[in-house]
Amino acid sequence: MIIDAHSHVHDLVEAHVGLLDEAGVDRAVLFATRPHPERAGDLTSLRQEMAILDEAIGGRAGTAEGYLGAWRELDAALAARPERFIGFLSVPLDLDPEQIAATVEREVVGRGLHGIGELTPPPGRAGMVEPVLQAAADHGRLPVVVHGFAPTTADDLRTPAALAGRYPSVPLVVSQLGGLNWMQAVELVRDTPNMYLELSTANTVFAVRPAIKEIPDRTLFGSDAPYGDPVLARAMVERVTSPGEVRDRVLGGTIAELAGLD
Repeated sequence: MIIDAHSHVHDLVEAHVGLLDEAGVDRAVLFATRPHPERAGDLTSLRQEMAILDEAIGGRAGTAEGYLGAWRELDAALAARPERFIGFLSVPLDLDPEQIAATVEREVVGRGLHGIGELTPPPGRAGMVEPVLQAAADHGRLPVVVHGFAPTTADDLRTPAALAGRYPSVPLVVSQLGGLNWMQAVELVRDTPNMYLELSTANTVFAVRPAIKEIPDRTLFGSDAPYGDPVLARAMVERVTSPGEVRDRVLGGTIAELAGLD
């Protein structure tokens, strides 16, 4: 099974399914989102959507209604195409630990979702993910995905790597190959047994090759659609791997295990 380990809700959902079909991708991990760049018809409207993205990845979650609206969109997409999408849910990081634990139990575990993410702590405050890791540990091997591209810094990658050692049962996924800090991300994941590296938004194929070579059993194919394209992301993985076990794990086997798929 080919699984895109990183995608966001599209408007329209069937447009996303069409991209997956074109790429020969069976299923996709689906995150909620407030920005929708795929709606933009010109540069002005794209700037508006990207301004919302800047707020989100900068750790400014916006209004509670905006957050709940994104959750509702995720619910609708999962209900429309449950055979194609694997639901993950982000949780607000500015809640107290008890509220985070309750949210994970009610909204993630209680609704049968497969993981938590994509978390976007503010730059310099990556330690805010620790209560989420604790809540995930309370429920066994519940995977947690953290944003890896800018504005995430090298220090912001080192912080969750240090926290991962306190919660060894929790698979902690760094997304987007760690952005411009991809070499540090590869080293941190390689040296932290319960960390994984998702490959979307790779700047060059040159970065993907050593990532897979160093951590073949803990690298994940992902597109970050709609920002990336599943066809191109899959092609990049296949360009640097040969048919066989490693490619199969990167293209879906490993995320299937983390998400608890049958």
